[in-house]
Amino acid sequence: MKIAWGITGAGHFLRESFEVFKELKHNKPELKVTTFVSRAAEEVIKMYGLAEELSKISCGSYLEECFYEREQGASFPKTGRFLLQKYDALIVTPATSNTTAKLAYGIADTLVTNAVAQAVKGDVPVYIVPVDIAGKIESRMPFFIDREICMRCELCPPAQECPNNAITDQIDLLKCDGCGLCVTLCSYGAIRGDLAKLKVRDVDSRNVTILKGLMGITVINRPQKVSRMIEKLEKCKN
Repeated sequence: MKIAWGITGAGHFLRESFEVFKELKHNKPELKVTTFVSRAAEEVIKMYGLAEELSKISCGSYLEECFYEREQGASFPKTGRFLLQKYDALIVTPATSNTTAKLAYGIADTLVTNAVAQAVKGDVPVYIVPVDIAGKIESRMPFFIDREICMRCELCPPAQECPNNAITDQIDLLKCDGCGLCVTLCSYGAIRGDLAKLKVRDVDSRNVTILKGLMGITVINRPQKVSRMIEKLEKCKN
């Protein structure tokens, strides 16, 4: 099986998506995964400390590359592979509300949305896991400094030892690589990555409904169901 994985810049469902693909690679050594990474996803993957894990899922050989939007120009030439039917499926997880909205209205101006458009045109099945479907969600946030707990130590071990110089009176998430060293070094427990409760906007919920009605696209409500979809594809292929 040859699978394309599209990642967008959502923190919600990000770790779960990585766990699914790590498990798939472990259970199916013959599975090839090419990853398409949006600009926002590249930043978020680093924030959550998952960059090294991605290199294990897509090792870099043919049909196991990792394509970054920043390297793909304006025409995204690598998405042409879908027209050549190089992949058995495209799975986008997690899909931000921005990506979902673009897909709902046929906009294909990013690496991942263009990959979806080309996959549908090439008759390659597409599976999408939106982060904002309906109701309320709990999403794990990147590391931050709780200002109510922080003692503003004159000599701050997390700031002194951070390998990326990402900490001053706050954490610069564009420098942070999610290593978690700062969490262990803060004696007061002021640095953490909590769960945040978020309300799904009605416009995002409507866009998911539109997405469900589009040709060639199947909406999945959580990443853990991706494995089941791949098993079904394998049975159909065999």
